[in-house]
Amino acid sequence: MSAPEDERPKSQSGSPTSDERIGLTAGVAAYVIWGAFPIFFHSLEPTSALEILAHRIVWTGVFLAIVLQITGRWGWVGELRADPAKLRRAWLAGLLISINWLTYVWAVGADRVLDASLGYFINPLLSVVLGVALLGEGIRRLQVLALTIGAVAVVVLSVGYGEFPIVGIVLALSFGFYGYLKKGMELDGLASLAAETSIVWPIAVIGLAVAFATGSSTFGHDNVGLNLRLLAAGPITAIPLALFGVAAPRLTLVTVGILQYITPMAQFFLGWWVFHEEMPPERLAGFALVWLALVILTADAVATIRRNRSVRPDAAATSARGEGRAPARR
Repeated sequence: MSAPEDERPKSQSGSPTSDERIGLTAGVAAYVIWGAFPIFFHSLEPTSALEILAHRIVWTGVFLAIVLQITGRWGWVGELRADPAKLRRAWLAGLLISINWLTYVWAVGADRVLDASLGYFINPLLSVVLGVALLGEGIRRLQVLALTIGAVAVVVLSVGYGEFPIVGIVLALSFGFYGYLKKGMELDGLASLAAETSIVWPIAVIGLAVAFATGSSTFGHDNVGLNLRLLAAGPITAIPLALFGVAAPRLTLVTVGILQYITPMAQFFLGWWVFHEEMPPERLAGFALVWLALVILTADAVATIRRNRSVRPDAAATSARGEGRAPARR
């Protein structure tokens, strides 16, 4: 975890600053909206998952183009043209997020919201694996314990429940590698999404045109409500990302890490209580193991940040004494 995330100015009383309150409000709103996505995508039936994906890409692109035109934030286009490596990352990120969206929309339509929520519970564990395997990050004992418990959870879900959690694994892998690719792009949230969407946008437009020409599209017929909801897929995709863009710079990594569990928890309860998906004891046991792993992972992150905070002042004081001056007052 990067130090700057945890050195934001605090009020002298220890209470959250107005900036932090804005960040917390925006972060909660973003994760709540993401958590309610199953309700929205259920409302798009009988539209197929492929058509929903195409609408989501097309109208997200249109919405972002309007926002970027109003704000004049087109600098990312020149950045991608000047940096082929960054352009390749954007292309791969667009492909991965499309796979993630398609899998998620299919899961909701197939009454597998619980499987989808599992994917986003697993994702923080996968992020640790990717950090170690691809970024050369060290791994701590509590992280090893959390990963071991997560692996046991997958075994329990596969053997006890009788089905390998393929939907959850695909969602976790696609989103995990998507996040890894975005780390090297160095674009803000809206610009990054615009770059990724622009890569697959022409394909989505062609897909919608073919579906409309062949009469297989549900869009453009007498169901005005469905037409409007399909058009709304764009802003509904972009708005929570914009809110997250407001929240992330104002909150610590630990706070963001805890807030991210709002989404899969909301989806879990929607799948179980609202959409009445099956919850046998074996499945509940698998989820319970994943939750235990996440508690351990979060506790390790909190402890690590506290250790870093206690070390930094001592290091600063030692450095100041070595240079023959007193440490600066806060």
